[in-house]
Amino acid sequence: MEIRSRSDRLPHLQEKMQEYIENGARLGFLIDPVDQQVFIYRPDSSIEHIAGLEGALSGEPVLPGFFLPLSLFKED
Repeated sequence: MEIRSRSDRLPHLQEKMQEYIENGARLGFLIDPVDQQVFIYRPDSSIEHIAGLEGALSGEPVLPGFFLPLSLFKED
């Protein structure tokens, strides 16, 4: 999981997430509170993009029981 800070460049984090997947990670979340979006990375799958920070992320089936409310990342 990567969480973008205001000083992070999004393309750099996206490259880093792709490297994690290429090196064997089975699931990756890139949470971008700055632009209120999420990218979900999985091997052999296109990157899933979620606009907005509504709902929650689920780690199923890789991380059974993992549940992360995206409202935690909304900036005031």
